[in-house]
Amino acid sequence: MVYLKTKEEIELLRKSNLLVSKTEAMLVEFLKPGVTTISLDKKAEEFIRDNGGIPGFLNYGGFPNSLCISVNDMVVHGIPSNYKLKEGDIVSIDCGVYMNGFHGDSAYTFIIGEISKEKENLLKVTKESLYKGIEQAVVGARIGDISFAVQNHAESNGYSVVRELVGHGVGKNLHEKPEVPNYGMKGRGIKIEEGLTIAIEPMINMGKRNIFQADDGWSIFTKDGLPSAHFEHSIAIVNGKANVLSDFTIIEEQIKKYK
Repeated sequence: MVYLKTKEEIELLRKSNLLVSKTEAMLVEFLKPGVTTISLDKKAEEFIRDNGGIPGFLNYGGFPNSLCISVNDMVVHGIPSNYKLKEGDIVSIDCGVYMNGFHGDSAYTFIIGEISKEKENLLKVTKESLYKGIEQAVVGARIGDISFAVQNHAESNGYSVVRELVGHGVGKNLHEKPEVPNYGMKGRGIKIEEGLTIAIEPMINMGKRNIFQADDGWSIFTKDGLPSAHFEHSIAIVNGKANVLSDFTIIEEQIKKYK
């Protein structure tokens, strides 16, 4: 059952998603070599609570923290730890917020110091893939149109798409129907309707698409040890097309400030 949202519900979802983006923007000044990922998690939890939200990931399905922080060849679901960020790392930070009865969910892959041209291009293409998918989210299209756009852009640039993990509906629950794969065929899947709210989240690998789960039961790594990037927006279908509820511009303003 796909739960379509009213305009009022979409505005509540927007508030939750904006707090996610503000949390990620707040973290930018601390993203430097020597900083532990657990310290970032603590800052995020405090910030979310200070701004009237509840960390959406904390204890979700048993996940122990407020952020998923995944570095280099870790694809997603990284548990914050005493790992110290290093020059040249790429760091996916996936954040969730629960507020006013609705969940926000968004992810951004950050760079630590200077990174290689290869990693730079991976991040560029992954983010482009996200927006290619969002462009297809219009009334009358199908979920497969989003999936195809993401896959086509990533693969035509020589990258591979993780298939075991997918985007999803978002609303009163963190994960709702429908699933939104990052690969697929045009014209397949459910029809996109006014009021649909989904999280689109390409996970794109520099090497092969194969992944494995670590012994901690959460962290997902690339099998070949090559880097992976992850960008995610939550969107709503408003007036027939995608309206992005999370906000990368406030994150990128902070990135420019601290460069």
